[in-house]
Amino acid sequence: MGWRVVVDMDLCESNAVCMAVLPEVFEVRDDDLLYVLDETPPDSMRAKAEEAVARCPKQAIAIVEA
Repeated sequence: MGWRVVVDMDLCESNAVCMAVLPEVFEVRDDDLLYVLDETPPDSMRAKAEEAVARCPKQAIAIVEA
């Protein structure tokens, strides 16, 4: 079963906490906006993705099962 990372951009403040946890998936660029580099990362990154979800101060990140 697959999964993907979803960010609610209306809630996101681009504070880069998720990028600190999982830079392979999240990136805050010079324009101060968050970019999701890989919406469907490999299962080996699942634990870090869950940590990013838990640590997001605005609760803007979710993992959706496919």
